[in-house]
Amino acid sequence: MFEFFLDRRNVGKTRRDREHLTVIGATSGDTGSAAIYGLRSKKDVSVFIMYPTGKVSSLQEAQMTTVTDKNVHCLSVDGSFDDCQDLVKALFADPLINETQRLAAVNSINWARILAQITYYFASYFSLIRSGTFDPSTDHIRFITPTGNFGNVLAGYFAKRMGLPMSKSVIATNENDILHRFWQTGVYKKHCSRVDPSMKEDEHGAGGVKETLSPAMDILVSSNFERLLWFIAYNVYGSDRGGVRETRRAAGMKVQEWQTDLKIKGEFSVEKKVLDVANADFTSERVSDTETVATIHDIYGWSNTPGSKGYILDPHSAIGMTAALRLAEAATGEHIVALSTAHPAKFSHAVELALVKEKGFHFNDILPSELVGMEDLPRRLRYIQKKGGLRSVKALIIEEVEKEKNRTYV
Repeated sequence: MFEFFLDRRNVGKTRRDREHLTVIGATSGDTGSAAIYGLRSKKDVSVFIMYPTGKVSSLQEAQMTTVTDKNVHCLSVDGSFDDCQDLVKALFADPLINETQRLAAVNSINWARILAQITYYFASYFSLIRSGTFDPSTDHIRFITPTGNFGNVLAGYFAKRMGLPMSKSVIATNENDILHRFWQTGVYKKHCSRVDPSMKEDEHGAGGVKETLSPAMDILVSSNFERLLWFIAYNVYGSDRGGVRETRRAAGMKVQEWQTDLKIKGEFSVEKKVLDVANADFTSERVSDTETVATIHDIYGWSNTPGSKGYILDPHSAIGMTAALRLAEAATGEHIVALSTAHPAKFSHAVELALVKEKGFHFNDILPSELVGMEDLPRRLRYIQKKGGLRSVKALIIEEVEKEKNRTYV
């Protein structure tokens, strides 16, 4: 789509008069490769993808860095996904580079991504109706979403606001459980969980993020959670305001206050009435690595799953399924839909931990042919140090985009 609209805007333009778009994104795994494959070799488009060094799976990194097209730039950042995302936000907050480089976002910072994800929820709902096991006039449904950056959960929230009859949205987290702790306490705090003795300070990596078997969820500051907070603040603090404009301003000021506390103090807390509104639409579950491995193993042994062999979950989907099984045991009488998120072949360590002793299981059997040998291909990437990272990334973007323009227009 970027290339299509740029072609239309550049009709009749020559050389350096042509418009050029610079797409930037932070990824904890899958978004980066999807963006890269969608934009590689596209005319008048450059793409810069930042990912945390050593904190995506080796296959996910290979999917990104083995694409050697000149308009694709992979930046391996010394830090966590949160650090990568902070760099992206800082770039968008810089008016000069926005004006000169025409920045566009590719991950869930971009509202178009949320719009696309809304469709999952409606598709699942209509599929349930067609199955004949769900009566929309009497039955209730819960959606369970494994989450890190909160984008897919937010999409479900908007699906409900659009009329989807969802009783609750269940937020499933891994051991980086900042969202789960918020829903339990009303405090959003970047520290390790003390309820689990496995969460020791020295096990945490950059920024206090613990490395888990589900790396795409190893996130502490969820960008899209900030968007939900605005809607909650609008509901809670806007009722006594005069008019929509004043209500919106009040909600924005409250979210700014919370975000300032998070930046300065590393945490913020909300009033009970705010948490009550949050709990009206959401509940949460926390899943450990041990439980994740157990679920992958157990579901592989189920006899009623698709395929000739057992069904293999990736670790992120296994977190959602663990939460789903807990709810099923609680016998709420509701229909439960757990969203799946990734292909298991990208997460060999977790899958092999769970299934290595299973008779007939061979990891290579689930590896798509397109990915065989990918980790041995030549790579193209740049390393970025967190200290001074924004300055380095700005300089790199300006330099590389200029090179591309010269190659394209000369």
